[in-house]
Amino acid sequence: MRMLVVVTAALLVAALPLASAQNRRHREQKHVERAQIIALEAEWKKAVLADDIPVMDKLLSEDYLGITPGGEVLTKTQQLDHMRDGKFLLTKLDISDTRIKLVGNIAIVTCLAQLEGTSDGEPLHGAYRYTRVYQRLAGGVWRVTSFEATPARHSRADD
Repeated sequence: MRMLVVVTAALLVAALPLASAQNRRHREQKHVERAQIIALEAEWKKAVLADDIPVMDKLLSEDYLGITPGGEVLTKTQQLDHMRDGKFLLTKLDISDTRIKLVGNIAIVTCLAQLEGTSDGEPLHGAYRYTRVYQRLAGGVWRVTSFEATPARHSRADD
C-alpha cells in the first residue's frame, strides 16, 4: 500500500508541469481569440459607418440572423439589402462597455452603442445595447452568426 501511495504521489508531481503548461497554452489561446474578436468588432464598426457591403458580406455567416430594435428578424441577404437600399445608415457610432465571453467556438460580444443615423428614412439616435455572436468556422475563421439590438434605458443621471 505504501508503494502505491509513493507511486501515485510521484505521478502527480510529474504531471504538475504538464498541467501548468496546458493551462498556460489555454490562456494564451483565449488571449489570441479575444484579440481576433476585438479586431473583428473594429472591422464591423468601420464597415457599418462606411456602408461597406463587401466587408459586411465577409463578416456575416451564411446563416446569419439579426434582430432589430423593432423586433424585425433579418437574414444575411436582408441585412445586406437594407444597407444597399439605404434603409439603414449610421453616421455616428460610439461603442463602450464592451464585454467578450469566449465559449469553445463561440464568442459573445455585448456593448453599449451611442448612435446616430436613419432607419427606413426615420431619424435614429440614442443608446442601444447589443449582443453579437461570432462562430469560429472551419479553418479558424470567425463569422457573425447572430445580432440583436435593444434600446438602452436612460438612468436618472441622464435626465
